[in-house]
Amino acid sequence: MKKALMTSLILTGGLASASAALAEPPQGAAPMPAEMQQMMKTYTPELRQKVMALSPQLKGTIQKLHAGHTRRAKETTLRQVMQEILSDYQAVAAALATDNAEQASEAARRLANHRIPKGGLLPYFPLDKINDADLAVLPAMNQIVEGSALKLADAADAGDLPRAASHMSDIMTGCVACHQKFRGTPGISANLLSPVSK
Repeated sequence: MKKALMTSLILTGGLASASAALAEPPQGAAPMPAEMQQMMKTYTPELRQKVMALSPQLKGTIQKLHAGHTRRAKETTLRQVMQEILSDYQAVAAALATDNAEQASEAARRLANHRIPKGGLLPYFPLDKINDADLAVLPAMNQIVEGSALKLADAADAGDLPRAASHMSDIMTGCVACHQKFRGTPGISANLLSPVSK
């Protein structure tokens, strides 16, 4: 009994040490940004390993994307943040349709500065997409969506609503491209038999 207890304590201690080590960069590697270190503490071991395997350049890119947003969610998930973005997009459309430049500008800037979800972006992506090649598209997609939203806001501030409206399709093009890359097909579940039996 005593031996079993000691074995359990040793295993627990070993797992805790391994978990802490995963949050630390390898020797000689650039230190991980503080915010990402905090987020890593909330990740599963599998996700942590995937993130640690990313190149320093890609980690810097993700940190830069996070740093471009001033709002942080405490409990809100990425799906909820996406719903907020959709709400802001609809608010922009309504504002443009009613010649309300101020509302269009505010909603577009809020969309561009959407909240970073709990844990950052990475926990909500499929594990097989957590690699340098797949995540390298994020800055371009970010620029299409958020960059276009800021251009729309600038045009609305200038009172040029036709030019502001021209950026709506650019924003949606970026949204669709990102969904195609990372979201998969809505409604598909690994827990459903396919085809569904009747």
